[in-house]
Amino acid sequence: MTATATRTPVDVVYLNPADNTCVAARHLDEGAEIVAGPYRVRLAQRIGLGHKLALRPIAVGEPVFKYGQTIGFATQPITPGDWVHVHNMTAGEFERVYEYSTDVPAPPAPIVGRTFDGFRRRDGRAGTRNYLAVISSVNCSASVSKYIARRFDKETLAREFPNVDGILPITHGGGCGLQYGGDDHRQLERVLSGFARHPNVGGYLLIGLGCETGTISHLIENGGLVQLGESPSRAKITALSMQDLGGTVKTVEAGVAAVRELLPQVNDVRREPIPASELVLGLECGGSDGNSGVTANPALGVASDMLVAAGGTSVLSETSEIYGAEHLLTRRAVSRAVGEKLIERIRWWEEYTGKFGVKIDNNPSPGNKAGGLTTIYEKSLGAVAKGGSAALTGVFDYAAPITTRGFVIMDSPGYDPASVTGLVASGCNVIVFTTGRGSCFGCKPTPSIKLATNTPMYERMIDDMDLNAGTVLTGTTLEECGREIFEFILEVASGKQTKSEIHGIGEEEIVPWSIGPTL
Repeated sequence: MTATATRTPVDVVYLNPADNTCVAARHLDEGAEIVAGPYRVRLAQRIGLGHKLALRPIAVGEPVFKYGQTIGFATQPITPGDWVHVHNMTAGEFERVYEYSTDVPAPPAPIVGRTFDGFRRRDGRAGTRNYLAVISSVNCSASVSKYIARRFDKETLAREFPNVDGILPITHGGGCGLQYGGDDHRQLERVLSGFARHPNVGGYLLIGLGCETGTISHLIENGGLVQLGESPSRAKITALSMQDLGGTVKTVEAGVAAVRELLPQVNDVRREPIPASELVLGLECGGSDGNSGVTANPALGVASDMLVAAGGTSVLSETSEIYGAEHLLTRRAVSRAVGEKLIERIRWWEEYTGKFGVKIDNNPSPGNKAGGLTTIYEKSLGAVAKGGSAALTGVFDYAAPITTRGFVIMDSPGYDPASVTGLVASGCNVIVFTTGRGSCFGCKPTPSIKLATNTPMYERMIDDMDLNAGTVLTGTTLEECGREIFEFILEVASGKQTKSEIHGIGEEEIVPWSIGPTL
């Protein structure tokens, strides 16, 4: 919600009758008496906002429950009123029972007639922004791509081409030192072609060095960037090689000329009413805290369900932050094949991290833990709440085009820049990014809405936060908050700028995920 609610704040949130913990809704002092459901306990020490406290005795080795699910195991005796965190619990290992399509929800009641003012592309896709992109095929051409974009003054551009949101350099650190035709090559091509074909991109220019492994010709042929019947001259206009042109200065001049030729074409579009079913919403969380799964994430889940009911698509990512909650999602899968694709990704992650001697439980960052999150299971159970309660209709590889409507998953790491880069490349035209510790993230060309989990952080970082779900802790219902998020999504899709867009954030945050060795 956008303003601090004035209702009486609660002390704790008791999430499920099976839980032996509850979550502090504000900072609680030592000795305070707390009531949660049938329990009345006195605090053994001060408990911070978002942190857990015990409601009943928990023996060594006994499961710790939150959301009615196992989030870890006690490593020492825990008494009622104790702080429950890394000093007395650990993730441990336990078997999750995978059931497929046993709890597929019925289709929601349709939400009809909702629209946003967007850009309808000639091929039928719907954009929420209108950028001209200068795309580097390799890191060696990254500076040149930026130099070309910087040659266009923002004020002059806005005056002469008012329907163009900007010249966007899309740069990255890869493109060479990888196996030709290998997993990393194909994955990077999915990212770059996904940005080029993105509905928020009205036109693009490709810039390469000329000798890189990830050649422009391979990208064009395998990324669907030039369709059959298009003239070779068009490909030459939109793809430049620094080595062929004679280096930096000449490529910049050729690139500036190409952008000037493309600008009128990109500008020749107007916003028009488009059904909300054309929205593809990326669901992301970063800088999470103990209240992420209590306020912002489940409120976003309400908005996600509303978009699905309107015929749209919402995309959950961060597979390493689904770990420990995947068994809940397989039950919602519309088919066994969809559920098994998710588990195949989970097994891949276990094998992938194991190669480097890494446990997925390393995922909660120091900041996450300072905010009250203790284990990956706890983090994941809160993270998947962003996906609401709709049926799971598909599981997609990183940066692969999303071809199924409804609630889907795209495989990605939990690292926000890499994850959101994949979401954007997959076609997401709006992102909602929940945060408890405070994130200043953006990822052009897709607007990123920041949703705070708690009011103190929202007020402290008001210049970066768009909405505040912390009011759920003071009486606002998840349904009320979710409806406001849904309405705000439509406003942003119609052109309302997010805080990160106002600050110009979103170019440096494009980080394609690299999974293999650098050769």
